[in-house]
Amino acid sequence: MNEQAGVTQRLVERRDTHGVAWLTMNRPAARNALSMALMQALVDELAGIGTDPAVKVVVIGGAGPAFCAGHDLRELRANPARASYQATFELCSRLMMSIVRLSKPVIARVHGVATAAGCQLVASCDLALAAETARFATPGVNIGLFCSTPMVALSRAVGRKAAMEMLLTGELIDAPRACALGLINRVVPEAELDAAVAALAGQIVAKSPLTLAIGKEAFYRQAEMGLDDAYAYASEVMTRNMLARDAAEGIDAFLGKRRPVWSGT
Repeated sequence: MNEQAGVTQRLVERRDTHGVAWLTMNRPAARNALSMALMQALVDELAGIGTDPAVKVVVIGGAGPAFCAGHDLRELRANPARASYQATFELCSRLMMSIVRLSKPVIARVHGVATAAGCQLVASCDLALAAETARFATPGVNIGLFCSTPMVALSRAVGRKAAMEMLLTGELIDAPRACALGLINRVVPEAELDAAVAALAGQIVAKSPLTLAIGKEAFYRQAEMGLDDAYAYASEVMTRNMLARDAAEGIDAFLGKRRPVWSGT
């Protein structure tokens, strides 16, 4: 596959009528390895989605037999220079932060393997649904390259002991184990994966987009604070949220036993 032939070859984007943008990494022969071109395509697409009010939820998946096998090792070794390596990992970090900072929920649709930076991608998404056949690992330690950047997202998604076991052994874990650890939300039969993702996205799309944006930002910000600061910050967020039209509409609709009509303000 020619990486320079256009964004549609390395990243396919589809928007359904419900406000969900489906982003599919499209390097199946390379197990959707995160080349510089693919990472930049994802960053650019997410930036555009961030300013599009028609999109309420984003789904990230992979074409072919795998979700994502991590960084493109052939690309990395083709230019063994410090500047090249640094540019790769900085772009990867920017991609992960683009997901976290996006004002809209992002769901990972996982099948096959999600390893190294692919596992990092799953951990960075707000939610993740996986097929029963999915497998996860941070196997860099097996090739002399500790998964240090995947460690950032992984250690924030699962407990320390579990993260360290994955990082130090590099072993694959199955989807039920990943779910038990908190890396993913649900495990479903592979044939039902698209329907399960669509159903979850549909639940979220029905909420106020303003409320979702406020809540997502607040979740990640308070998580990095001490307890006192987190409560002070969350109290301010709740106050600001209460002053929004959608909060008034939602409460009035609940009291009046009717469906709310969101304005996004």
